[in-house]
Amino acid sequence: MNTKKLLLLFLCVGLLFNSCSDDDDNNNNEPLGDYDNGILVSHEGNFGMGNASVSYVSYDLSTVENNIFNNVNSTLLGDTAQSIAFNGNFAYIVLNVSNKIEVVNRYTFESVATINTGLNNPRYIAFANGKGYVTNWGDGFVTTDDYIAIFDVASNTINAQTIAVEEGPEEIVASGNSVYVAHQGGFNQNNVISVIDANNDVVSTTITVGDVPNSLVLEGNNLWVLSGGKPAWTGDETAGKLSKINISNNSVTSIDFATTEHPNYLAFENGKLYYYMSGSVYEMDDSSLTLPTTANITGVNFYGMTVNNSVLYGVDAVDFVSNGSLFAYDLNTNALINSTTVNIIPGDVYFN
Repeated sequence: MNTKKLLLLFLCVGLLFNSCSDDDDNNNNEPLGDYDNGILVSHEGNFGMGNASVSYVSYDLSTVENNIFNNVNSTLLGDTAQSIAFNGNFAYIVLNVSNKIEVVNRYTFESVATINTGLNNPRYIAFANGKGYVTNWGDGFVTTDDYIAIFDVASNTINAQTIAVEEGPEEIVASGNSVYVAHQGGFNQNNVISVIDANNDVVSTTITVGDVPNSLVLEGNNLWVLSGGKPAWTGDETAGKLSKINISNNSVTSIDFATTEHPNYLAFENGKLYYYMSGSVYEMDDSSLTLPTTANITGVNFYGMTVNNSVLYGVDAVDFVSNGSLFAYDLNTNALINSTTVNIIPGDVYFN
């Protein structure tokens, strides 16, 4: 082969590899699916109507697609979407009244599996040691049948073993092989955090916090627990409480609210804690020893709230019959950025 032909061959090979490299770079920048790089909003829907749903919303709230599970899979999601949990490329949608978990690809929302055995009033999920841990009320009127169901994430099958826990397990988070469960009390009131050892799936200890713990946030070695306190209608009203648990030794420090103050929806970002109370949003440093006295955002009616990239997202269920709303606030200015209409009874916001 002469020199000119050899140079031409090398040039062609070089162009081919460069083209492949460019294609790979472009692929890496492409979304993983239609619902990548945006917000997912879970909607309870009307109780008993089977119209639970999930919406996809762009971060600036300019694009909304409701009923994405139905749109992709041509079937209804189920009854009362309580929560969504992520594990790798998968989203796990907990259907409380349907007693099932729908597993989907979190970016395409194509159905992967349905877990519909071993659940009774399921609420929330956390993942540890290759397993999913699901809080279950059991019968809400029975105080002794609450439990944690366990499923294998590789096969999406429920284990025969369950973990009996105190009444009313709700939110659940994991750090390493320790799983933390907040017990609101179901139809009653409770005040404990159960700690589960994911190595042997037993409750290793319980930690007393404020009455009716409603929110959990992990921040390094600290587990923040926001408790709403017993409401006035119980006839035994108690104050809300913000507790910080050092998970290395389970020691607890707490700050009390006033007796008639009942906070909810704790969120954390960049050393700041945020919570909702009586139509307002409050911000405090995670190092503060006192609660804030002035609200940052007022005049809202949130049914759920979270924070991402200095933006606070809150959902309003309105009248619990018609479509709800999603709001975004700039936390640098506390100004409303945008709002949009979503589906019936939006409950929580997740970042995909």
